[in-house]
Amino acid sequence: MGKLADLLLHPSELRAALQIKFFPSVLYPRDTKSETPELHRCYELLNLTSRSFAAVIQQLHPELRDAIALFYIILRALDTVEDDMTLSLDTKIPLLRKFDTYLTTPGWTFNDSGPDEKDRVVLVEFDVVIAEYSNLKPEYREVIADITRRMGAGMADYAIDSDFTRDGLETVDDYNLYCYYVAGLVGEGLTRMAIISQFGGPILAEEPDLHLAMGLFLQKTNIIRDFKEDLDDGRTFYPKELWARHVSSLKELNDPAVYTTKGLHVLTEMTINVLELVPKVLQYLDNINEPTLFRFCAIPQVMAIATLELVFNNIHVFETNVKIRRGLACKLILLARSRKGVYDVFREYVQRIHDRNVATDPNYLKLEILCGKIEQYIQQHYPKDDNTTLSLSKAHDDSLDSLMILAAAGGFAIATCAIMVGVAYAFGANFSFSLQDAFPFLADSKLT
Repeated sequence: MGKLADLLLHPSELRAALQIKFFPSVLYPRDTKSETPELHRCYELLNLTSRSFAAVIQQLHPELRDAIALFYIILRALDTVEDDMTLSLDTKIPLLRKFDTYLTTPGWTFNDSGPDEKDRVVLVEFDVVIAEYSNLKPEYREVIADITRRMGAGMADYAIDSDFTRDGLETVDDYNLYCYYVAGLVGEGLTRMAIISQFGGPILAEEPDLHLAMGLFLQKTNIIRDFKEDLDDGRTFYPKELWARHVSSLKELNDPAVYTTKGLHVLTEMTINVLELVPKVLQYLDNINEPTLFRFCAIPQVMAIATLELVFNNIHVFETNVKIRRGLACKLILLARSRKGVYDVFREYVQRIHDRNVATDPNYLKLEILCGKIEQYIQQHYPKDDNTTLSLSKAHDDSLDSLMILAAAGGFAIATCAIMVGVAYAFGANFSFSLQDAFPFLADSKLT
């Protein structure tokens, strides 16, 4: 009921939710009849394991759709091994380091994941993933294998050093390196596939900082948001180089007397560290030239800037796991169809962060200057001609408007009738009647 109330209180989000549900904009629908049973099962696994992007992946251009779907599933399998605390290090470390070799081992599966691992099915049925991986173009296979190998090695290194997150990472460089292994490598793989397909401009190959910024922007935002959940699990990722300016230990942020003051200063430090990436994120998106790939890349970024605004200066980060509303997520998904929409989203949420900046914060001036620079960048690079839009047809828009008008009219009519009946009842009206009273012709019918 709470989610329905949220939608009703935010009409633009309700419209977005209805638009995505009933009038999705799909340029390249999957031809499921032409798929092999193994590929069909891979997409079922994608739907089982993807929290956000299964639908968007399946709407990608056919040139990249299968490659990116398999890339996601393979990395989900790798991540499941890394997250499984029931596996001994003697089992986990070799698995992580050799995982890329299993991509070319027909029939390989892994059945020893803990029973509570939610994505263990991907490992149990990994043989179907291997079968379809072998059908990809060699160029895409090479990218996937390389990223899998490097990510597995990074995960193994961090698994061996189990104390590295006990009270945060030490330096910002450590923080950046961790985020690179977790998310930056994914961005690199996607970028290399975009270049192979010629859906990305040459600057993406020439300036690796751009795809690195994409991955770090997402991961760092998630780390800020997940502080309470991570702390309860006995780990933290906030770098000491930033938080030590305000508290002596991150565990102090369990105390309301601390997190309502110094904790907010820590959040400002973390927010500034993320916001510095915004110009490179926008520059990256400006160099994606295929509409479905643009949307695939843009959606997580607009979600991230909205989440960053939500967690900034928000004491609830230290109390629970905060998330943006589902209806807002739908609205952001629609806005992410175009460069103008993306720029509008970033401009709005950076302005909101700027407006919520507090003069008593030690980093007040630094954040003011940074927000000003980002707003200036957006103004200078705001797209004039935008051909990336994935517009719904006018018929779809008109149908949706008609649906909402009818729903509103129906709701108004029902509410009016209810009020009239209530008023009549209050003044003594008697509503006790039978079907025979209302419809005399039923008097001799068996229905009465």
